[in-house]
Amino acid sequence: MARILAIDYGKKRTGLAVTDTLQIVPGALATVETSQLMAFLDDYVSREPVERIVIGEPKQPNGQPSENLARVKTFQGQWRKKHPEIPIEGYDERFTSVMAHRTMLDAGLHKKARQDKALVDKISATIILQDYLSSR
Repeated sequence: MARILAIDYGKKRTGLAVTDTLQIVPGALATVETSQLMAFLDDYVSREPVERIVIGEPKQPNGQPSENLARVKTFQGQWRKKHPEIPIEGYDERFTSVMAHRTMLDAGLHKKARQDKALVDKISATIILQDYLSSR
């Protein structure tokens, strides 16, 4: 089986998470500069089998699109053109950053670690992936 990869797309940084090959366990993969995201993913999918990509669709609590949604949609279009063999689908990511901070608190991470935005991005991507897997 191939992996499922999740993206928490940000203006500056992007968090990534991936399942094991049985698509059971999600885990943080990396945080990359958004400007380097396509190159990172090109390299990753050349080395690892990826069945699909799930990308968080940022929405406001009331369900309206957030300002970052346009960038997410642009990236989805670029991915589809470059890699039509690997589907990419949007997934509601509301509250994942809040849940990531809660996870960090529950894990007992100190304030300095909780301020690590790259760690928050990876955890957010993992939460998106876990939610996606649970919804299937």
